[in-house]
Amino acid sequence: MLTRDFDYDLPASSIAQEPAPRGESRLLVLDRSGPERHARIRDLPRLLRAGDLLVLNDTRVIPARLFGRRAGGGGRMELLLVERTGEQEWNALVKPGKRARPGTAIELAADLTAEVIDKDEEGRYRLRFSEPIEPHLERLGHVPLPPYIHRPDSPEDRERYQTVYARSPGAIAAPTAGLHFSVELLREIENAGVGIARLTLHVGIGTFKPVSAERIEDHRMDRERWEIGEEAAEAIRRTRERGARVVAVGTTVVRTLESAARAGDEVRAGSGATELFITPGFRFQVVDALLTNFHLPRSTLLMLVSAFAGRERVLAAYQEAVREEYRFYSYGDAMLMERQEPIPSAP
Repeated sequence: MLTRDFDYDLPASSIAQEPAPRGESRLLVLDRSGPERHARIRDLPRLLRAGDLLVLNDTRVIPARLFGRRAGGGGRMELLLVERTGEQEWNALVKPGKRARPGTAIELAADLTAEVIDKDEEGRYRLRFSEPIEPHLERLGHVPLPPYIHRPDSPEDRERYQTVYARSPGAIAAPTAGLHFSVELLREIENAGVGIARLTLHVGIGTFKPVSAERIEDHRMDRERWEIGEEAAEAIRRTRERGARVVAVGTTVVRTLESAARAGDEVRAGSGATELFITPGFRFQVVDALLTNFHLPRSTLLMLVSAFAGRERVLAAYQEAVREEYRFYSYGDAMLMERQEPIPSAP
């Protein structure tokens, strides 16, 4: 398929710059049959079914954006940490890149510098910090808001660009479908007879990476680390045995569960790294329903939801959302969609 098959028009005014209060976002419901329905996130306790299992991604966003200056009174530099590769080494994006030659020292604080070691083929820089950076992130780091949010991060983003159940630090972008939930809403969902399970996928820089290839088959996903515990794996197994639905909160949960199921017909506890690229024609083995935000044109995430619910239906639903003035992207509204073909229950 061609990348342009996943394009759509979106007014700039539709891109949310601030989040709605947790539990108050709008929700476009896309069932397997029938027209779209308009609801609210707070309606989830009645939209989900008793016996369903809601699966959450408990990764925690780190303040991965850093600002400094080239040593010796040089110009301003911006770093975005991507992946830790050693005790004091990280892969990162650096701006402006033309000033980040090997050997360049970047002063982040009076007692902290980062040295540029080299640059890989994908434009990522290997940095060596003068000491481990993690203890300094809360003091020096900024929330790595997506580039389509056209404002600096604020103190409020420290809390709001984080799910209420975030636990495991390591993401540089939020699993944004989870931003809609309050503690109270999760409690109401459980009281409605819906189970809740948690896994971890640390969202990486690939979430911002556009698909530049003309054919989607030529695009390569960035690797992201995941972990599924015994309790979550057992909850998924029991849910499938009784014929109930596994409901993923976000595309990160979909990719984790479907990656874990690649080696067999069920999800087992374990950890790994995934480069799974889900496009139309993909055979889903685990996820029956998906709660997700509205995604960028030509993005891997739009391709995933198109594979899940059908490209034509998804793009038509997006047109409806634009007409109805839904809010798009990370701080925007959400969709609840069923898989276009049901997954057979586990034997």
